[in-house]
Amino acid sequence: MVGKGSVNHNSRVFNTKNTNPERTHLNKEYINNDIQVVYHNLFDAALERYNAKQTRSDRKIDNYYEKICSGKQEKPFHEIIVQIGNCDNMKSDSKNGELAEKILDEYMQSFQQNNPNLRVFSAHLHMDEATPHLHIDFVPFTTGSKRGLDTRVSLKQALKSQGYIGNGKSETEWAVWVQAEKEHLAKAMEKYDVEWEHLDTHEKHLSVLDYEKKMRSQEVNELESKIEILDKQVTNLVKCEDTFKKVSQGFETDEQFQLPEPQPLMSAKSYKTKIVEPFVDKVKATLKAVLVAYFKMKNKFTECQQENSKLYFSNVKLKEQNDRLLADNFKQIKILKDYKLLRKILGAEQVDNLLAQARHKNKRFERNL
Repeated sequence: MVGKGSVNHNSRVFNTKNTNPERTHLNKEYINNDIQVVYHNLFDAALERYNAKQTRSDRKIDNYYEKICSGKQEKPFHEIIVQIGNCDNMKSDSKNGELAEKILDEYMQSFQQNNPNLRVFSAHLHMDEATPHLHIDFVPFTTGSKRGLDTRVSLKQALKSQGYIGNGKSETEWAVWVQAEKEHLAKAMEKYDVEWEHLDTHEKHLSVLDYEKKMRSQEVNELESKIEILDKQVTNLVKCEDTFKKVSQGFETDEQFQLPEPQPLMSAKSYKTKIVEPFVDKVKATLKAVLVAYFKMKNKFTECQQENSKLYFSNVKLKEQNDRLLADNFKQIKILKDYKLLRKILGAEQVDNLLAQARHKNKRFERNL
């Protein structure tokens, strides 16, 4: 499967309802590096060579990671999710789950070696969900490029460099690579006497489930984007709060808020009217402005927190729906497999006759209701 990629979730900075915290200690973290550090290591030298060739300053690139993030041609990184079986036959807390863990671990050990142009920066094996699975996040890159940076981000070219050549839209470099990775996984499975059962997941009667699953995934992605925006807003509000604290502390040291000493021979009345009263008015006006701004900011901060909380729980519900749809999908595949077996054993004609009789009886039953 292809994942959107959430390194914080993968490394369990936060948990969702589909995880079992009592099993989280069984998870494995293979690597968890900062993606921006990875970008610096991979591309800084190429970026320096590229900028040195530019005669116009507006063509120079200040930060390659930010450029990729803001562009539309390439994603900053990709994630794949690797799983064997499902919660019915490879449940995490079963013997088969322990077997799946060993196979996935062996597959992961050789992943980077098999894919030198896919720089892995985050990889985790999860044993605290229904079925053991791997999250592998990587930055695809190519070297010796004639366009842009000589070392740059490119999934298509990275896979080509590894020998995976596409053949049109129906057989892309990605599809060829995914098939090869399944073969690598199958070899690891063979060592533990686990057979690869090829399932056809493109039958028409599964299209509705696939569509619903896709829609749930889109909704999850949209909610995660909103949560990211709200997180940034909350961060900005926290910075504003810190600024207000610094301003309030500044009252004690700023000269404009220090009451001056009376001039020689100045009367008390004159000192009061000319110096004290204007000073007090200025302090009152400043404090009023600060307090109004502070309470506005505080209200906004509370609203953002509430909205963020709502979106988070909506996101959790959608992910649960997505998991249920995936489970339904597997059930439909099993039903389809049984149906094909019946047609093979009994014969297609006899099965079609039985189905026709069943439909006829069902129509009669519905008419009698």
